[in-house]
Amino acid sequence: MRIRRPSRHDRWKRAVVLALGAGLLVSCGAGGTDEKAEPAASAAVPDIDCPSGGGQVRGSGSSAQQNAMKRWMKQYQAACGDVQLAYNPLGSGAGVAQFQRGATAFGGTDQPLTSEDRSVPQDVCSGGRAIDLPMVGGPIALGYNIPGVTGLVLDAPTLARIFDARITRWNHSAIQRLNPDVKLPDLPVVPVHRADDSGTTQNLNAYLKGAASDRWPYAADKKWQARGGHSANGSDAVSTAVTQTEGAIGYFELSFAVKRKIDTVHIATGAAEPVAPTTTSASAGIAAAKVAGEGKDLRLTFDYKTSAEGAYPLVLVTYEIVCDTGNRPESLPALKSFLAYTAGEEGQEELHAIHYAPLPESVAVQVREVISTLS
Repeated sequence: MRIRRPSRHDRWKRAVVLALGAGLLVSCGAGGTDEKAEPAASAAVPDIDCPSGGGQVRGSGSSAQQNAMKRWMKQYQAACGDVQLAYNPLGSGAGVAQFQRGATAFGGTDQPLTSEDRSVPQDVCSGGRAIDLPMVGGPIALGYNIPGVTGLVLDAPTLARIFDARITRWNHSAIQRLNPDVKLPDLPVVPVHRADDSGTTQNLNAYLKGAASDRWPYAADKKWQARGGHSANGSDAVSTAVTQTEGAIGYFELSFAVKRKIDTVHIATGAAEPVAPTTTSASAGIAAAKVAGEGKDLRLTFDYKTSAEGAYPLVLVTYEIVCDTGNRPESLPALKSFLAYTAGEEGQEELHAIHYAPLPESVAVQVREVISTLS
């Protein structure tokens, strides 16, 4: 049985208590971003069906969604203080692996599961299977550190050559052609990529493979395969490396660029104007995606060669991996309650303020329906 949220007065008292002690109740793992830099969460306590008896939900995985998870967890516990939540942003590869071992109730990954990943031990899903639930979207920002240069324009073929160490100076003729009115410095290009298995890497690989296949010979894999460059673990560390290194360029979710005031690349797609990474341009890119999964699996596919006006082509959708059936009884009510909030209207609306793109409503409706059937 579920219980509705408490009275307005009780909710107000609970929100005050949690606001003072949220750090004790909400964990997002090591390497989290500066809490003070985030916009304040909504003052209103969300209208949530809290699970009777509380519960505990542990997740891990995608570092790209860690800022969204922190926001969601804080808001959820303002309404459902008896539920203990934890999310560790170890990267997509680790999130999938921990879920497969049964260490977490859900895993976060920035790329849908492969057929091999979908197989989990019998004691994890108890006869069910792992499925992908898209939950949060956003652009993968290409952040750079070139003193005196803003509004840098690059296209997919040029990006492929940069990240494969075939363009090594910022005043290269290919970059200058895309930026005719910009004085580019004779500065070494320092690409920074993820050292860990990463869904963000997989999405960048998929984009370069799809939009510049003749320039990018590498598979859409979670492991970085291109030549040269520096490496760092997680989006947080990659964005930090870019801020600390002149000539650097790296890739990470937009909120990291905003927090650290990192200039971002505008991508030339063939549209009338190059497209900047914003929540609006990312939503336009995600809206063109199609559901390609079967049954309750909601894997999406993208058109990386889109030239639609205002559509940013390098988008990331983070999926929460859960069992369709056979979830652990002790965590299932809290898991369904938390995911129902994150996929609901209130949870998705929170994303705008922290530079993520909400799911298109056509997709969100399907996600909510699947969550309601988890068992």
